[in-house]
Amino acid sequence: MVALLLLLRFFCLQLGAATDTITSSQYVKDPDAIVSAGNKFKLGFFSPVSSTNRYVGIWFSSVTPITPVWVANRNKPLNDSSGVMTISGDGNLVVLNGQKETLWSSIVSKGVGNSSAQLMDDGNLVLREIGSGNSLWESFQEPSDTIITNMRLTAKVRTGEKTLLSSWRSPSDPSIGTFTVGINPVRIPHCFIWNHSHPIYRSGPWNGQVFIANPEMNSVNSNGFDIVQDGNGTFTLISNSANESYIGRYVLSYDGIFSDLYWDYGKEEWVNVGRVPNDECDVYGKCGSFGICKVKNSPICSCMKGFEPKDADKWNSRNWTSGCVRRRPMQCERIQYGGEAGKEDGFLRLRTVKAPDFADSSFAVSEQTYNRTTSMKVIIGLTVVVGAIISAICVFCMWRRIAHYRERKKRSMKILLEESMMQDDLNQAKLPLLSLPKLVAATNNFDIANKLGQGGFGPVYKGRLPDGQEIAVKRLSRASGQGLEEFMNEVVVISKLQHRNLVRLLGCCVEGEEKMLVYEYMPNKSLDAFLFDPLRKQLLDWNKRFDIVDGICRGLLYLHRDSRLKIIHRDLKASNILLDENLNPKISDFGMARIFGGNEDQANTIRVVGTYGYMSPEYAIQGRFSEKSDVFSFGVLLLEIASGRKNTSFYDCEQVSSLIGFAWKSWNEGNIGAIVDPVISNPSFEVEVFRCINIGLLCVQELARDRPTISTVISMLNSEIVDLPAPKQSAFAERFSYLDKESSEQNKQRYSINNVSITALEAR
Repeated sequence: MVALLLLLRFFCLQLGAATDTITSSQYVKDPDAIVSAGNKFKLGFFSPVSSTNRYVGIWFSSVTPITPVWVANRNKPLNDSSGVMTISGDGNLVVLNGQKETLWSSIVSKGVGNSSAQLMDDGNLVLREIGSGNSLWESFQEPSDTIITNMRLTAKVRTGEKTLLSSWRSPSDPSIGTFTVGINPVRIPHCFIWNHSHPIYRSGPWNGQVFIANPEMNSVNSNGFDIVQDGNGTFTLISNSANESYIGRYVLSYDGIFSDLYWDYGKEEWVNVGRVPNDECDVYGKCGSFGICKVKNSPICSCMKGFEPKDADKWNSRNWTSGCVRRRPMQCERIQYGGEAGKEDGFLRLRTVKAPDFADSSFAVSEQTYNRTTSMKVIIGLTVVVGAIISAICVFCMWRRIAHYRERKKRSMKILLEESMMQDDLNQAKLPLLSLPKLVAATNNFDIANKLGQGGFGPVYKGRLPDGQEIAVKRLSRASGQGLEEFMNEVVVISKLQHRNLVRLLGCCVEGEEKMLVYEYMPNKSLDAFLFDPLRKQLLDWNKRFDIVDGICRGLLYLHRDSRLKIIHRDLKASNILLDENLNPKISDFGMARIFGGNEDQANTIRVVGTYGYMSPEYAIQGRFSEKSDVFSFGVLLLEIASGRKNTSFYDCEQVSSLIGFAWKSWNEGNIGAIVDPVISNPSFEVEVFRCINIGLLCVQELARDRPTISTVISMLNSEIVDLPAPKQSAFAERFSYLDKESSEQNKQRYSINNVSITALEAR
């Protein structure tokens, strides 16, 4: 009897155990659901609000009510609870109704027969071939109206093919609506929202970090996106998050609004932290060509200086889409066609405007086209030019074939020589060598979904070794400005260092042209991902920030004084401070580091490398570096930690161009509180925070001899008794002059411009 009860209990437990897999014999029937391994996502049947129709979808396990992030049978709902999701006879994932009719299918091109589908912890539903484990289809490849972490949108430049988000038709109808979001596949990618094929919003061009020239975006907040391009010209937009416990989503609503939402556990509701279009000036082409949009003005549209409405009647009726034209021709045109010379043409400087849309545009002298009789000259000129070009092409092709052969031979010899030299150095470093196939398998062939970031060295990927150990693989890019010297420098330097505040190098790979470094994996990525994000920075209270500062100091002290080698890092910055699972800091990226001899205090170089904004003046200008160069970089980092702002995130309208200048100005005005990040603005920490700002300003003093050593900095940080000296003139701090009233007023406005104009774009 006891044995029977135990058997019955085991059987019940098996029935109740959640699974994350669908097979031909293990299907999902309404109202059942499967759950991902970490209980983060569920897949099952649901009904939208105010609807009785049933759909198969994926949603967050911990969010109530159900919030679907992906829907299978969007356009073919079930009208009862007879639905089933299963694997069909040809290996496809399908949704069937009670009559066994197919309402939705994964439509894998070749039937594999034997497959299974697994719901992953990132919300991706993956169909795999049983046996080989090869991925046949993923829900991330066919998104609905939502982007979540690790999901990606692609655009192929050559074919124009792109993956799009598509809105619901209404809050109760998930069928495909009229609005879509995606990347415009041109040479410089933009993100667009379309209504059918008509654009209603444009992000601005991607510069490798952010969508530039958007007043609402800056260099420290890329809205959780990254865009990468592969060798085939395919752009991929990836949603990323540095905090795995953070639940967020980007959703395209049925009315065309693209919103950034995160789940507030305390209030148990979705919080909107950003949306586009945000106002009328965000609407694509609102004011037409050469028109400027100011939200606070009435009417909101006006013409640029020197321009007037193209159609006055439409303009006065508040239809501004026809835009503006020049009041009179430019000087070069007036002279050519018999006009008077007049004043010289000039340029109009526009601040804080969205960059114009170059996707389908070309430069012209003016808005109007002058049709003049020059056809004969053109024909003669073209004949001569075409003949010369054909001759040049023939010569060039012959030369190129010879050059290619010589280059291949030279490259082969160079690779053999480099491998021989590196092998000797690697043997001396006593560093484990990992094979290329092993790292290819660990990173799933360097899948974009595993990409952690991009640096001057090249991309960094997350990987998992066969024993389950998670790793970070740093892959040298062939187009990198850094090369063999920096690669070997990092290997030699970091392999001889061991400290709890330095990232640990586990091994490397050198095979042919592939050069890779393998590090311990840091789950929280880098400090800048927290410090400069308006949401994630709230996880860093002052106590945690002080611990990070102290850990960085300990790591620097080890490099400068306590290790067997004396090392100058030369590229200390927030993105090179990695955080482990407990947010403990570890200094990384030793490609620029230099080893000093026992009696050396400073050195010179003609090749200045590093990151502007963190380099000391004597290094940036004269190429001279020492311990005090690292102290300067640490000072900038300390000011960033206290203020929550990036050193290079300041605009002209703030009267300073850097955090150093802002901190120095506020210090001299006695307004130290203006520097402090509001997240840590607490009277109980005020003295300690102000003390750190004082130390930061001491570290960024203009003269190297005035800056403290890192050992002195540690004493200052951990001793509240010792009075700190007043800082002297900070490096790169400007003498302040106020802008004229007109410029100031212009800078306070928010602009949008739609079409091509010559605009002064300044680096920030």
